[in-house]
Amino acid sequence: MNKTHKLTLTALIAAVTTITSSMIYIPVGFAKIFPIQHFANVLSAVLLGPGYAVAQAFVSSLLRNMMGTGSLFAFPGSMIGALFAALLYQKTKKLSLAAVGEVFGTGIVGAMTTYPIAVLLLGQEATLFGLVPAFAISSFTGALMGYGLLKIMTRNHAIGGMLYENSTNNRRL
Repeated sequence: MNKTHKLTLTALIAAVTTITSSMIYIPVGFAKIFPIQHFANVLSAVLLGPGYAVAQAFVSSLLRNMMGTGSLFAFPGSMIGALFAALLYQKTKKLSLAAVGEVFGTGIVGAMTTYPIAVLLLGQEATLFGLVPAFAISSFTGALMGYGLLKIMTRNHAIGGMLYENSTNNRRL
């Protein structure tokens, strides 16, 4: 897949994620839990690779915040999750590890990085033990949806060579 195709797919995934953010979210205190972002992170991590996955997460988070459907917590959570998912997939070529990377990256590491944002920038008293379960549930749900779709697409040969294009073992020099 060339750069133009990757940029187009990145923009498409970010657009769909942004549009659905006003329809599908779960408010938890001062955060909005958004499983579609995690679904998109797993898809972009596997299909596009780390750079494009992080770019997709950033653009989606930025647009959601500009539209008022997201929160500042979207940035570190989604971007770290997308990066972890993409790196784990790139090294192992296993769809399940891409989903695990999303859950660990967003659910644990991303939630821990949002704690200082909540306390310092927003002035909200947040407990770390409140953020981690909320982020973990959201990321698990979205990652499971992404994993399921990718498994179905793989079984039906719908994505063909795109699946292994971003792995470490199949790089074109």
